[in-house]
Amino acid sequence: MLSEDLRDELATIAPKRGCCRLAEVSALFHSAGSFHLRGRGEVALHLDLASSGVARRAFSLLRDIGIHSEIRTYRRQAFDRATRYQLHVAGSEGAVAQLVEAGVLDARRAPLERPPRRVVGRACCRGAYLRGALLGGGSLSGPRSPHLELRTTSLEGAMFLRSVAAADEVRLGVHDRARYAVAYAKGFDAIEALLAAAGAADTVLALEERAVVAATRAEANRLANADHANLVRTSRAAQRQLAALRTLDASGTLADLPDRLFEVARLRLRHPSLSLRELAAKCDPPSTKASVHRRLEKVIELAGQF
Repeated sequence: MLSEDLRDELATIAPKRGCCRLAEVSALFHSAGSFHLRGRGEVALHLDLASSGVARRAFSLLRDIGIHSEIRTYRRQAFDRATRYQLHVAGSEGAVAQLVEAGVLDARRAPLERPPRRVVGRACCRGAYLRGALLGGGSLSGPRSPHLELRTTSLEGAMFLRSVAAADEVRLGVHDRARYAVAYAKGFDAIEALLAAAGAADTVLALEERAVVAATRAEANRLANADHANLVRTSRAAQRQLAALRTLDASGTLADLPDRLFEVARLRLRHPSLSLRELAAKCDPPSTKASVHRRLEKVIELAGQF
């Protein structure tokens, strides 16, 4: 369920920059792609995806960079008979040129184990690459023993993912399995940092809330009902704040906020699950909980004008 919610959230995020679109396409192919040599130098590529929402997102991304694809469906042979979605890409000259630019193929039309470093040279592109990897091969479980995996087509691709995450101070492990490899994160801190870098703020909050509920049930004799209610209120308040920030960002006015408002907006986007007191401690210079609360309320008020 968490994996589905995560994919649904990420599938709604449309990269605004061309470099980010290329990075996300690159990650999709390195996590869920397959390469087919047809002879006479002709190639074709497939994306094998878990949901219709991700398939539509991938179709739109490919179309935006000038690549035509065709969506087909099939049922897995596994016991659940789940429907899978394939995007078929013919190796036309234009498609190959874009896939070379995205670091999926090299100049000789051979598949690359990992894209060139230039594909993730910017912070925004690193976030887009992580988002594409989550869409193409991500799975998330929790709240007990939370575990996140990013499946890749090769060990080198998993190691590349680890280096991309490390650039944003997120630590991932790598494991080589028989037919594929994974980069993985365990524990709330690492998982939440990775999800936040990819833009999955709502899933971060959902994971937090599920953890709170589970802990409340497990320790009902020790925790008071008021504690749980307060944590849920905090989570919902953070969701309101994030929604307001997205509205301002969509309107193009987020970056024009006064310095103090922009600082707390940037901190909330980077740390969607932190309390007001923790956000205040991260301000420069450190602020107070009340001051951070007033600034975020002002942000919500400004967002209401759009």
